[in-house]
Amino acid sequence: MEIREGSVGAAYRFRGLALGALLVAEAMNLLDATIVQVAAPVIHTDLGGAETDIQWFSAAYTLPFAMLLVMGGRLGDMVGRRRVFAVGVAGFALASLSCALAPGAGALIAARAVQGAAAALIIPQTIGLIRAMFDGAELAKAMGSIGPVMGLAAICGPVLGAVLTHADLFGSSWRSVFLVNLPLAAVVLAVVPRMREDRAEARPRLDLLGTVLAIAGAGLVVHPLIQSGTAGVRAGGWAEMGAGAVVLVAFGLQQRYAARRGGRPLVEPSLFRDRGFPAALATSTLFFAVMNGLMLVVVVQVQVGLGDDVLTAGLTLLPWSCGMAISSWVSGTRLVPRYGSRMMFAGLAVMLAGLLATVAVYAGARPGAYPWALLGALGLCGIGNGLFTVPFFTTALTRVRPHETGSAAGLLNAVQQFGGTLGIALLGTVFFRSLATGSRAGRGSGAASLHAVGLTFWLAAGLLVATIVTAALMRTREAPPEREPEPENRSAAPAHG
Repeated sequence: MEIREGSVGAAYRFRGLALGALLVAEAMNLLDATIVQVAAPVIHTDLGGAETDIQWFSAAYTLPFAMLLVMGGRLGDMVGRRRVFAVGVAGFALASLSCALAPGAGALIAARAVQGAAAALIIPQTIGLIRAMFDGAELAKAMGSIGPVMGLAAICGPVLGAVLTHADLFGSSWRSVFLVNLPLAAVVLAVVPRMREDRAEARPRLDLLGTVLAIAGAGLVVHPLIQSGTAGVRAGGWAEMGAGAVVLVAFGLQQRYAARRGGRPLVEPSLFRDRGFPAALATSTLFFAVMNGLMLVVVVQVQVGLGDDVLTAGLTLLPWSCGMAISSWVSGTRLVPRYGSRMMFAGLAVMLAGLLATVAVYAGARPGAYPWALLGALGLCGIGNGLFTVPFFTTALTRVRPHETGSAAGLLNAVQQFGGTLGIALLGTVFFRSLATGSRAGRGSGAASLHAVGLTFWLAAGLLVATIVTAALMRTREAPPEREPEPENRSAAPAHG
């Protein structure tokens, strides 16, 4: 740290304060995603607009976050991680204020996209800044603190979003879920000036063309899924998704061409020489699509189908969040060291059992009545979630060669967020379309929502079975050579949002 005078004890205390500020910045990402998911139906009721806006309130944040993560890490390597981190936190705070003051759904969605872009500047810098402050055993302890903080954020997010919206502080209603970011960002920015600057010794180049192609391709795939709404994807939407697939293929070809010419592409092409790492990317996409999509659907069903308030919806997700936090800690400290990658399949099996139990609960529920057995089923889903995530990231990165580490971790981060966006688009659209179809068929809103949410969970169970298949392919890759060049980009690490 940049401390001119003072004792070793004072320097140690300030390192702890700086670590706390970095962890707060990390937690803001996860909090903002889960808080808005809970409040989305209330926001839609207040601002009006199309029903698909409920999905865009989340997807507009996660999509730019996913696509700009790797570029955010490169910017930190080039101009300094502390500087980029400060710009990201300031931008996140301003975007949060814009969200809170948004006069309509369109303005809110635009501000959410800026928030996501700012988060992509924040998250890749935290690991590099922690490494710049700590060494040896202290570094291990500092890195180990990330997991518990993220677990706490996962628990607090849905409840905090529900409590803030329900409390309607000073008539702010849902707007307070964005205003809560302002004091958190202020605390972080107050500490930033005394953090040590850190940057890569060899300055990489930005792959602007690759970034544009990735954003365009992903956007063209996700946009028609969400915008189709209750009408289903039409010919124009399928054409748009086809164009997105073409752009993503062009992105892959551009990355290979850049690597062959000695450039620095966003993605190391050598990661795709065998099926191990691509299988990890597919696994991440499928799993986080299930997780993020279902959390949104559960919240919407409670508020729209049952007519309960936002506080009930937030508390409904609490067993999932608690189960995830506790099981991830147990998995990381006890189970993974003993059983290794086998815990991935145990976690997926437990989560699949939770999904099927949830389907049974919805099938036997009485329209309009809160299904209390749902809490136990969602808790089982959360336990499976936590058991899976720790061994997944460990397995995905263990066999990556040293010079591929930065690219692999950054790509896993991006695919995790993209999977969440895809899940919100796909599962949310299936739910809303089925709900509309049931309502037109003369079912009451309660019965229609139960059928819709049950159908959505069946689809999610199918996606989870596909996840088991792709996870099995991850374990086939042969061990890498023992000695490889050191990576240029050390700032990327698995995201937690």
